[in-house]
Amino acid sequence: MPAETTGFWAPVALSADLPPATVIPARTTAGSIALWRSQSGRVAASADRCPHRGMRLSHGFVRGEALSCIYHGWSYAQAGNCLRIPAHPGLSPPETIRVATQKVEEADGLLWVAVGDPAHQPPALAGLVPLRSLTAEADIGAIERAAGATLDARGVLETVENSQAVRLLLVELQPHRTLVHVLVDDGATPAERIMASRAAESLRRRAESLQGGIA
Repeated sequence: MPAETTGFWAPVALSADLPPATVIPARTTAGSIALWRSQSGRVAASADRCPHRGMRLSHGFVRGEALSCIYHGWSYAQAGNCLRIPAHPGLSPPETIRVATQKVEEADGLLWVAVGDPAHQPPALAGLVPLRSLTAEADIGAIERAAGATLDARGVLETVENSQAVRLLLVELQPHRTLVHVLVDDGATPAERIMASRAAESLRRRAESLQGGIA
């Protein structure tokens, strides 16, 4: 995604991939995060590291409105403060025990995490919905060269692959690795969705080939 002066929004996952009371790993250029949804449906993004022993919180579990570490069960609120330490049930955890958090917005079927402090809300996708996500072992430049097109202001690449219109929302994860969200029209038929998915796979393979040729 193009960065603004103060920050930008990274679409890290599809809403459908995060049902209530679940946690999944995700990543932005700022690092690894535990992306989780509470039982009531609220979404949060926490640093993927428990302050106690450093275990990945994305390996943990969600109960009610809290995310708990799988190692010793320390539990955290969406604001990042520690709620409970099972080994000391009578203790009110001090405010100094916290995990870092990032802002999250849910829009157009996507979960957007703030990197820095964006000046605006996530971009609107205007009638497009996410179909699936995949990872390309190529940078955004290689994908643009493979497509013969460049990103627009939303971070969307629009092209035609095998006579099929393809719209991809691209997110840099790390050098030579890009998260690709395949987008389709809201009213796309099942056949059109299958064709869009196959076209995106074809474009990914070509981009990875190009990337390998310049590595």
